[in-house]
Amino acid sequence: MSNPPHQANWLRLFLPFAAGYFLSYLFRTVNAVIGPVLARELNLADNALGLLTSTYFLAFGAAQLPLGMLLDRYGPRRVESGLLLLAGTGVAVFAMSDTLGGLAIGRALIGLGVSACLMASFKAFALWFPPERQASLTGWVMAAGGLGALAASKPLEIAIGFTSWRIIALGLAVATAIVAAIIWLRVPDTDNKPEGAGFAEQLAGVKAVFSSRHFWRYAPMGLMMTGGFMAVQGLWASRWMMVLENMDRAAVAVRLTWISGAMLAGFLFMGFFATGLVRRGIKLEKVYIGAMLAALISFALISFQPGFAGDLLWPILGICFSLSNIAYSLVSQAFPPALSGRANTALNLLVFAGAFGLQWGIGGFVDLLQAQGWASEAAFRAAFLTLLGGQTLALVWLLLPHRRA
Repeated sequence: MSNPPHQANWLRLFLPFAAGYFLSYLFRTVNAVIGPVLARELNLADNALGLLTSTYFLAFGAAQLPLGMLLDRYGPRRVESGLLLLAGTGVAVFAMSDTLGGLAIGRALIGLGVSACLMASFKAFALWFPPERQASLTGWVMAAGGLGALAASKPLEIAIGFTSWRIIALGLAVATAIVAAIIWLRVPDTDNKPEGAGFAEQLAGVKAVFSSRHFWRYAPMGLMMTGGFMAVQGLWASRWMMVLENMDRAAVAVRLTWISGAMLAGFLFMGFFATGLVRRGIKLEKVYIGAMLAALISFALISFQPGFAGDLLWPILGICFSLSNIAYSLVSQAFPPALSGRANTALNLLVFAGAFGLQWGIGGFVDLLQAQGWASEAAFRAAFLTLLGGQTLALVWLLLPHRRA
């Protein structure tokens, strides 16, 4: 197949997929702002709020392995446009629900519907752009996700001051359907016939990934570090700031905006400089390990000293999280190109499994401690310190000398 001109590529490929990933990240982090509103309106406990928010991660993670096979067989245009329609339906269900069950179903449909947004982008870029542009395109599409996280912070808090969260959700449902239609109508297609290996052969590739020692070197970091940050950023950061730092909703929204802005800066850094760093002999693994060490130190200071330099430490976490995406390249480079997509979706599966389990688990742990007489402040601090312990063990596992071979 021939590549259309670069300008046509940008308009017909990059912008539609970037819009999809913008929505994906907005939906991922939106409950950090509307979560307290939902808890107040529906009288939800922390455990219920954690379960509600984390159903996005459960559905998203469960879709990753079959998603890789679908993208290889049917192409990004068909897969993402269809799934985004499902996401739009989920947003509408969420907007019209008055019960925890209805909200959870809507949230799960959203997670399933946007599960292809990043991986479909990677697939489309590989099909239609030259190899030398892949690194920069990855950084730019992740920057679109950073803009989505930014939109889900202070701008969303301002919007809630003018209208209800339900009206905002219905507007987002319409926007999601429009992006799905643009991808279906405007994005160039692959060959009409399904492509790629057969189902049995693809399953064998998945087994090869999960049997790899190299994969399992990074897997705990995806589960605890990347998944843990997503769990905290998507819900518990705002609760921490309110409970332990006595910040009001407006101040929390400003802090979340700084976190999202820092994430965006990290994504742009990767887009502009990742290729140049490699050409200068700086290994991406060193950048990754340095960023994860900085994240661990920052999270430790936040957990042990609530309120200490929070306006600095939380944005540092945002930058470090954006750099944690280097792990996808570090994992996939150990596999042949035919397996790289399944390697990335396998790591994504563990990342979102961690985000789901930790987001729900933090809420359950806090409720359990409070039921035993702990104060809210002490319960949240214990939950954060437990997560910090798990992240420390994951980093130690990564750095063990015998795992480097």
